[in-house]
Amino acid sequence: MPRSLDTAVAIRADDLSLARNGVRVIDGITLTLDAARSLVVMGPTGSGKSSLASMLAGRPDEGLSVVGGDARVHGISARHPGRSIREWTFHTGYLPQGAGASLPARLTVSEVISEPITARDRRVDARALAVRVATLLDEMELPLGTAPKYPYELSAGMRQRVALARALVLEPRLFVADDLYANLDVEVRQAVRTAITRRRDERGMAAFVVTNDADVPRDLDADVLVLRAGHVVAHGHGTDDLQWTPGGAPDRRLSAG
Repeated sequence: MPRSLDTAVAIRADDLSLARNGVRVIDGITLTLDAARSLVVMGPTGSGKSSLASMLAGRPDEGLSVVGGDARVHGISARHPGRSIREWTFHTGYLPQGAGASLPARLTVSEVISEPITARDRRVDARALAVRVATLLDEMELPLGTAPKYPYELSAGMRQRVALARALVLEPRLFVADDLYANLDVEVRQAVRTAITRRRDERGMAAFVVTNDADVPRDLDADVLVLRAGHVVAHGHGTDDLQWTPGGAPDRRLSAG
């Protein structure tokens, strides 16, 4: 029998530990992200934030593996996903760090945004796909004339929005983003915020966002985890009332802005 997705809980990690080439980068993290909720992960460079995001997105960085505990994304085990990895990634939109700078150079913007669909089904209705791309461009406040251009013809902020559109084109149940607002000005940030919160409120999409931008938890009305050296040192709702572990000295920068 086909396995049914867990639609109530997007992510459930139980004592999850990750290692890259034998070096532990996440050590015993437990967290739950329900559908239609947002979680922001913050912390200094080297805390393991990006490694955690890539694993939970189903696109682990090279050499990264589960070495303790487990995480279930849509009910699929990160330790033993098997053939379900395709279903996992279908339902998870991923915006990796530096996504705007690493778009496929030989594809047009329209092809870049469409690729998650065309890679799975080359018989897709071309007209319907063009409408979907145009809708996403408009949502990201990009002119329709952007569609036939190539990434190198765009500014850094425009490329970031193209990467966002690509991550959302399959209308995912879970959106994982690393450095969500990279290269975006204030006006465009509002459009991105609206795109995420609308999908959360209308379709139950969960959002897992890695950032050190104190505006993001407020924008997404998100719970917050703070990592240091692969450990959770604080948690709470937003950054104003974080509960710190005994060994985790409060970081004033997290409530700045």
